[in-house]
Amino acid sequence: MLPDYHLHTDFSGDSTTPPRAQIERAIQLGMDSLCITDHHDYDVESIIDFNLDLDPYMSSLTRLQEEYKDRIDVRIGIELGLQVHLKEYFKELTRRYPFDFVIGSTHFIDRKDPAYPEFFEERGEANAYLQYFETTLDNVSHLDDYDVAGHIDYIVRYGPNKAAFYSYEAYRDILDRILKAVIEHGKGIECNTAGLRKGISQPNPAADVLKRYRELGGEILTIGSDAHIPEDLGADFERTRELLKECGFSYYTVFRQRKAQFLTL
Repeated sequence: MLPDYHLHTDFSGDSTTPPRAQIERAIQLGMDSLCITDHHDYDVESIIDFNLDLDPYMSSLTRLQEEYKDRIDVRIGIELGLQVHLKEYFKELTRRYPFDFVIGSTHFIDRKDPAYPEFFEERGEANAYLQYFETTLDNVSHLDDYDVAGHIDYIVRYGPNKAAFYSYEAYRDILDRILKAVIEHGKGIECNTAGLRKGISQPNPAADVLKRYRELGGEILTIGSDAHIPEDLGADFERTRELLKECGFSYYTVFRQRKAQFLTL
């Protein structure tokens, strides 16, 4: 089974799943590796504490890495909540900790969480999506301390109409600029399967965005479930394998010590 490169444990503020439970589930599914990527959203306004306690996190996962080394390759990652003003902070953090993989995700806009209805009530759905993409473009254009841009159209999961009025064509200009910036900076994107189980019937980003990324020359592509519970680990991966082939991909990417490795789909 394809390895999962986006998943969360109880080190993330929005999960109660022990790392061991995620690892055991991956073994049960037949994965030969996985990468744990717990949330670290620093300097935001949220009812959830998304600050990752990094020293215990690294110590715990390093022990599990050793314990499971003969059964599965456990890699240690992080999902950074990108904000341009934290550029130096991210630089120091990624120098200090030996991550295998860093997802750079846009979760907050001006420190506000778009996962709540109030965000859309203030802006309207179309403007909220556009503002999210503008923030994402700003992040990927000015930050370098990540490996792939996470779930590029993540905000669609939370819109009042979700994907009913959203498409690549509706936001072509800004999405192309995001994809080109990612490629120009030597970064990749992820195919995040959570959208398939969160009411939008498509991964994040949508298939047309994935196809456009490939057309523009994008090659680095990881696959992640965004699982916060073991039952979601590896969700829809076989369906996603076929979708990615239809979008023009022959390979997917994993990371070790921040170095990309390309594997056949």
